Amino acid sequence: MALMITEECIACGACEAECPNEAITEGDEFYVIDPCKCTECVGFFDKQQCYEVCPVEAPQPDPDNVETREQLLAKFAKLHPGKEPA
Repeated sequence: MALMITEECIACGACEAECPNEAITEGDEFYVIDPCKCTECVGFFDKQQCYEVCPVEAPQPDPDNVETREQLLAKFAKLHPGKEPA
């Protein structure tokens, strides 16, 4: 499941630099996550880095983008061809 950033976001930008897939960008009112690029950090880390650094826990599971670990790994492989998952 890709993550999404809720309206609790305070637009601090801490999450953007932590995303290994460059899935997070600044939106009109708060940051947004591109579900086509979000792998929940699968392939890179054991925990979602955006959630770990967010002071208000704005990154949350996106119920409209439910994916299995296998699907997230496949997305990782497509986004990072030739790179082995961690």
